[in-house]
Amino acid sequence: MKKTSIIFILSLFFGMISAQPPAGYYTSATGLTGQALKTQLSQIITAGHSDQGYTGLWTGYLTTDRDYHYENDATILDIYSENPLGPDPYTFTPITDQCGNYSNEGDCYNREHIVPQSLFSEASPMKNDIHTVRATDGKVNGMRSNYPFGMVGTSTFTSLNGSKLGTSISPGYFGTVFEPINEFKGDVARMIFYFVTRYEGQLSTFSSGDMLGSSPYPGLQSWQQQQLLLWNAQDPVSAAEITRNNASYTFQGNRNPFIDNPQWANEIWGTADSTPPTAATNLSTGTATTSSVPLTWTAATDNIAVVAYDIYVNAVYHSTVTGTSATITGLAPATTYSFYVVAKDLAGNSSPASNTITATTLAGTPGGSCGTENFENIPANSNTYATRTWTTNSITWTATDARTDQGVNGRAITIRNGSLTSSAVSGGVKSITVTTQLKFGGTAGSFNLRVNGTVVGTIPYSGIPDTSITTTVDNLNITGPAVISLTDNSLTTNRVAFDDLTWTCYTLGTQDVSANRPFTVYPNPVINGALYVSGNDLKTIAKAEIYTMEGRLIQTVEHPFKASDKIQLQNISKGMYILKLDHKTTKFLVK
Repeated sequence: MKKTSIIFILSLFFGMISAQPPAGYYTSATGLTGQALKTQLSQIITAGHSDQGYTGLWTGYLTTDRDYHYENDATILDIYSENPLGPDPYTFTPITDQCGNYSNEGDCYNREHIVPQSLFSEASPMKNDIHTVRATDGKVNGMRSNYPFGMVGTSTFTSLNGSKLGTSISPGYFGTVFEPINEFKGDVARMIFYFVTRYEGQLSTFSSGDMLGSSPYPGLQSWQQQQLLLWNAQDPVSAAEITRNNASYTFQGNRNPFIDNPQWANEIWGTADSTPPTAATNLSTGTATTSSVPLTWTAATDNIAVVAYDIYVNAVYHSTVTGTSATITGLAPATTYSFYVVAKDLAGNSSPASNTITATTLAGTPGGSCGTENFENIPANSNTYATRTWTTNSITWTATDARTDQGVNGRAITIRNGSLTSSAVSGGVKSITVTTQLKFGGTAGSFNLRVNGTVVGTIPYSGIPDTSITTTVDNLNITGPAVISLTDNSLTTNRVAFDDLTWTCYTLGTQDVSANRPFTVYPNPVINGALYVSGNDLKTIAKAEIYTMEGRLIQTVEHPFKASDKIQLQNISKGMYILKLDHKTTKFLVK
């Protein structure tokens, strides 16, 4: 890159750090609500907007769409591949990985119009507006196509970070929708709120796409308005959004007011409804497993509409669903949990809590079959190499550069210079077994076996065609949700069939120290980030590990009590956690 370009980019970056709404930016909107507020905001954000052109977006992304909040590695922050709970399935280097041609996820990033450009005939400045055009994976962008955003019931495509395409279960709409992961649902809502505010005077000339309205107010289809208001409430503004809004303001001279003031969404589109729903009733549980508890309840009622239920586990918010049942996964074995649900209506009013119930997960030990993929559900036989996606037992598999017409023990997936990747599987992973068979000739080689993006072993294949090798990689001992991948064919011209992939589960040790008290944690709940431990022989403990209740390892301390009797927690938010000292565990609460 030329020095002048570097100076330009750095100047944008440092401007982004300090950029905030200038004094008085929103003054003219003070005291307004409803249509009047929306129109005034439209005038404010239109006045300063300087169209930088479609090609200019690539330059804008060098400051607006960089990861300084998750991995903090300055790669492209892509809402369709970012994994906020673990390693990303792939990353994009700015400029180097611009699209370009793509066939598979991870090939390149391009320009994703959150409001499809087909709805406004690819006209400017809508086409070039960086507030609603994100840098995203080309393949997933293509799969999203021009579908509206909503909640997916049955999915036909799932990206490697869990974004889904499929049949809508959003109230009031039954077509095909695209659902981003929870981390970015509010981001999407606020981008669409911006669009229908910035361009309210032109909406009558746009196609609806089953999402836009045809008049300046409200500017949205009623079902989409309802869904986006819910996402705006469920997923508050993040630090990454604030950074992007500041950078976008520096780049094109206007801001997204719904990031600066997210409450304006309800003040514009919310209802005057102040009546909360009734409480859900008859909350009950089904048969628990070592890591999950199923819940069902009787629906709440409301004067307008109940749109969702918030589920609380041990009095801490866990998740939101739209139906009257849910399965809570990622739980620790042999552990008692309490549950209740709270109904939410369209205006965001919350019901009283339902009845509270308790349930205990089954005791478990490492091992035991957790899952099997025999490849009988792969797409129809084809001898061409392409991306193949299918679902077995609620797990979605994606094979790239793959054909489907070869068999091993029945049907099998054959991969050339590609990969095989699962969606997240629950229950942890102790071991993985898979059978390989070289097809059509070649020489012996291997694939890398990855779990959650980390290489944990290799899977070899014979150099003799149609000769099977079954390999088990053991002692992986990975807890919580896991993504299984076979990648990096060592000889990319070889064509290798995979069959009978199985894995055994793995959970944290089930001996809770509360029974025999070999050590005690205090204060519990923890305050000020300091977890103190008392007990005998603390100095002999080799390792302390802290896990979320879903089994995700978030902190490790070697020889934790060599110098003191406390563990200083690192960036841990409120909630329940598991402390593991060598082979013994206990729970603690952070306030």
